[in-house]
Amino acid sequence: MGAADTEVLVIGGGVQGVGVAQAAAAAGHRVLCLERTRIAAGTSSRSSKLIHGGLRYLESFQLRLVRESLRERQILLRIAPHLVELVPFFIPVYHDTSRGPWTLRAGLSLYALLGGLRQDARFQVVPRPAWPSLDGLNLEGLRTVFRYHDGQTDDAALCRAVAASAAELGAVVLEGAEVVGANHDADGWRVRYRIDAEVRELVARVVVNATGPWANRLLDRVTPSPARREVELVGGTHLELSGRLGQGIYYAEAPQDQRAVFFMPWKGHVLVGTTEAPYEGDPAAVAPTAEEVTYLREVTRHFFPGLDNGPLDAWSGLRVLPKAEGRAFHRTREVLLAEDRATKPTFITLYGGKLTGYRATAARVMRRLAPSLPAAERKADTATLTLPADPG
Repeated sequence: MGAADTEVLVIGGGVQGVGVAQAAAAAGHRVLCLERTRIAAGTSSRSSKLIHGGLRYLESFQLRLVRESLRERQILLRIAPHLVELVPFFIPVYHDTSRGPWTLRAGLSLYALLGGLRQDARFQVVPRPAWPSLDGLNLEGLRTVFRYHDGQTDDAALCRAVAASAAELGAVVLEGAEVVGANHDADGWRVRYRIDAEVRELVARVVVNATGPWANRLLDRVTPSPARREVELVGGTHLELSGRLGQGIYYAEAPQDQRAVFFMPWKGHVLVGTTEAPYEGDPAAVAPTAEEVTYLREVTRHFFPGLDNGPLDAWSGLRVLPKAEGRAFHRTREVLLAEDRATKPTFITLYGGKLTGYRATAARVMRRLAPSLPAAERKADTATLTLPADPG
């Protein structure tokens, strides 16, 4: 095949990968996205289903991330109202909660300020007479309840819609296509991939490695080996329980270790999560442990004594976080980039990132790649382009 069969090759069909594919196609480039299994097969279908600013990240002073996430939340509410909706969030504060009412009031005030003080960014205190209506929430020792709004989505549906948008803009998205090797030569990146038991080859001007937990494993197949970051995989388990929550989403502090745990309505049931456990095995094999299931059931019984009748389902996803000492909670949730060169990069690896910020991440990647790509006529602005319905 001739040089530059495609201008932008994206490897990985999670939300970060299809977000880059959409942004590159919107910028007018020829784009190919290769996904080893199917779109949204990994973490992008196993998240907490939230489109949010990240209230808890204020505690670790990630102000830039929160501000960006709140901006992206507003954009998604505008361009995908059929996929993203604002829902009430409730924060119960008990006598033994480590973050007291004044601490949470200060955090929610800052959250509202970073959200531009819009009506939907403000918070309220739920009056005591309304507490019995809060879906069976444990009222013993309850001091106060805060109410604010954030976004919820079907993460897999959102990812598929972004992929469909990329395709409408001209990108080619191939499922069942596994990259088996790549090397750089005078024509660009010569990439070999397997599809339908056949190994094919193409040449790309630039490559974006958006394979999530598989990112460094993919780099082992690339010559010369591009820059990489040392990261840790952290598993997070969710339980799906029978029952219903009619008022909204509850954001509670687990009594065992003060971790944030969400209880949310999900397709007629209740979703509870998440945990935080280092993981070192095959990313495809991550699964809930007995300890994680027990932990989440104990937290559920503590806050909603009448809710836990045994899990209907349990599943785990993986976060990609910078390798460091201490709890994963305090590490940055901002996306990290590793580039093959400081100027005019041609190979970029994405690490981490949030569902909410996929579009901002894609814009950042495209700004870095722009000097390495030919001039093109822009087709659309992803900040105003309405996402299609979930293709299913």
